Amino acid sequence: MLSQEKIARINELANRSKTTGLTENEEKEQQQLRQEYLSKFRSSFKSQLQSVKVVDPNGKDVTPDKVVKTKSNNSNFRQ
Repeated sequence: MLSQEKIARINELANRSKTTGLTENEEKEQQQLRQEYLSKFRSSFKSQLQSVKVVDPNGKDVTPDKVVKTKSNNSNFRQ
């Protein structure tokens, strides 16, 4: 995830944009930080989804095929 300093800066810029407004450079910085945050969030979320295993009440693995294929593709890529 992002460092605490970057998250604090995102929040600071968001608050300032609501109150006093941002300079052009600050708006660019805000967009860049947001994109970096979203990129890291998406990557983390994708990793979480790929580690999911769905089991029905009878104990049978019913993980969707798309998730299973993605897992196998990623494990081949990492090797």
